[in-house]
Amino acid sequence: MIENKEELINCLENGGVIAYVTDTVWGLGALPDNEKAVKKIYEIKKREPQKPLILMSNEVYNLLDYVKPIPKIGQKLIKKYFPGALTVVTEKSNKTPDYITSNMPTVGIRVPDNAVFKEICAAIPNHVLATTSANLSHQPSAKTYEQALENMTGLADMIIPDYGCSAKGLESTVVGVMNNDLKIFRRGEIKIDQDLL
Repeated sequence: MIENKEELINCLENGGVIAYVTDTVWGLGALPDNEKAVKKIYEIKKREPQKPLILMSNEVYNLLDYVKPIPKIGQKLIKKYFPGALTVVTEKSNKTPDYITSNMPTVGIRVPDNAVFKEICAAIPNHVLATTSANLSHQPSAKTYEQALENMTGLADMIIPDYGCSAKGLESTVVGVMNNDLKIFRRGEIKIDQDLL
């Protein structure tokens, strides 16, 4: 589907920032181990430094090295809702740099259910992106390719077409799982099934 994978990999390996579709809204991402590229995301968005990024991949096992063992309640949520519009915030491991988490001890992880996004992650080194939504801070998230172009042309190094796999336009639900307690930080597309808790 994606035509220019080599260009995409070169862009990211050289510290580039890419814009891409997910199942919820459009994202802006960089390789997590490239501090300069991650800082560029903050510059592009004019994002407050105290707001962390999250980590996304095409498969949950690519994300497990970046977090400490996930509490049982988090594992249940992942089993039921990944891939999908759920971000699970849990304790990070030493592999997750502080510049991604704004020096917080936790990090959000997510596996979007979108074929183009999955293909991007399958192609790139380590298959993980440090990411946030493709818009300027305090502006609405981009929900279409046209909005992503409008928001990110001249800012992102590459804007990858959605090839017809469009975003649904509703942000992910964000839940924190620490010590088997669950806290909902943002209500989004997914309604958490209370029977799981």
